[in-house]
Amino acid sequence: MIVMKFGGSSVANRGQIEKVLSIVDSARERAPVVVSSAHKGITDALVNAAKAAAAGELVTTPIDLQRQLLAQLECPVDLLDDCFGELSDLLRGISLVKELSPRSLDYVSSFGERMSVRAIADFFTRNGLAARAHDVWDLGFITDDAFGRARPLAGWEANCQAAFARLPANEVAVVTGFVGKNREGEITTVGRNGSDLTASLLGGALAAEEVQIWTDTDGVMTADPSVVDGARNIPQMRFDEAAELAYFGSRVLHPSTLLPAMSSDIPVRVLNTNRPAHPGTVIQKVAAPSPNAATSIAYKERQSVLVLRTTRMFGQAGFLARVFEILGRREVDVDMISTSEVSISLTSADRPALEAAADQLATIGKVELRHGKTILAVVGQHLPARPGIGAQVLGAVAGAGVNVEMISYGMDSINFTMLIDDADIGRAVKVLHEMLFAAV
Repeated sequence: MIVMKFGGSSVANRGQIEKVLSIVDSARERAPVVVSSAHKGITDALVNAAKAAAAGELVTTPIDLQRQLLAQLECPVDLLDDCFGELSDLLRGISLVKELSPRSLDYVSSFGERMSVRAIADFFTRNGLAARAHDVWDLGFITDDAFGRARPLAGWEANCQAAFARLPANEVAVVTGFVGKNREGEITTVGRNGSDLTASLLGGALAAEEVQIWTDTDGVMTADPSVVDGARNIPQMRFDEAAELAYFGSRVLHPSTLLPAMSSDIPVRVLNTNRPAHPGTVIQKVAAPSPNAATSIAYKERQSVLVLRTTRMFGQAGFLARVFEILGRREVDVDMISTSEVSISLTSADRPALEAAADQLATIGKVELRHGKTILAVVGQHLPARPGIGAQVLGAVAGAGVNVEMISYGMDSINFTMLIDDADIGRAVKVLHEMLFAAV
């Protein structure tokens, strides 16, 4: 068995879905399970419709877009009438109370995947590949109550295995990514772009041969190809490298995708729907050594920085514990941190949470907030063994006229991270790619 996940751009329209059909049909002997995202643009339309409803305005954009897709695919006109009716009622209810809770937003957002799998399964079946749509919660995927970032409950795997064992062997299961249900039957989501995570969780639960992530790029690249024209494919990489890249902004994988695969030791293969013959990137526990000091460059923009300065932390045991207790209470997800005897600098993408924490941290020191920053990360398994690589990286960035405001590099770390201005992303990434990869 293999698990094949297709993202929004891969199922954006009839032309793309025809490619998906061909790819899945060619893998029929490997017992494929298809995990699908919403059609491109539908999730954004759903979120915008929910926000508009909370402001008292009812819009039909997501339903209109989905109807257009149904017409392209020549699906029965009434195929999604149940979904359309449920969504319309939900938006009307939100407009009446003028309140959009995380629970309601998850409910609205879930319709993208629920509608796409039904349309895709219908198209597959009418074009020679027997398929059936499944909401993943009907296959054992029951989650906690963390709306917007839910995770499956312990022991869910046994129910999942039993549910899949009952499915007809001659049908391809087309399963909703991104969504779940809690024990009370309320719809949850695992986080934006979370269909990758759904796929890897299913792959681990079902002991799949591999998990395939089908995207619109030739696997994982040495840099963002929209920034660097010469970005190239990485044939193989280790789990830990890919996990660092995903966390620090690589657009190819959801940050949590690799954790289930790592624990189950199942390879993850990243492939291009538009070029299915390309080998893409295989991510696994052990990878062939790379000739480069680095594997890839990633960046995570729109970061906020909090600087706390106080002489009270000088030689005072437990001071950092107090700081992080405040950050934890405000649910601040810290991405990067640097400390001295009298100051702490840290970054987070959650500006509102950081600003809330700043008010309380101001009682123990002077607090300064800065915004519009980017974490720039150079990732590679050989970094700890290459003398002078840090100096080369910083020299190249400085040569491009980019100021580095923070640095983080742990003992034996496989990532070297820097903080720069958002406006400097293009210059910094290009010069680093030239220095690290152009000569190879």
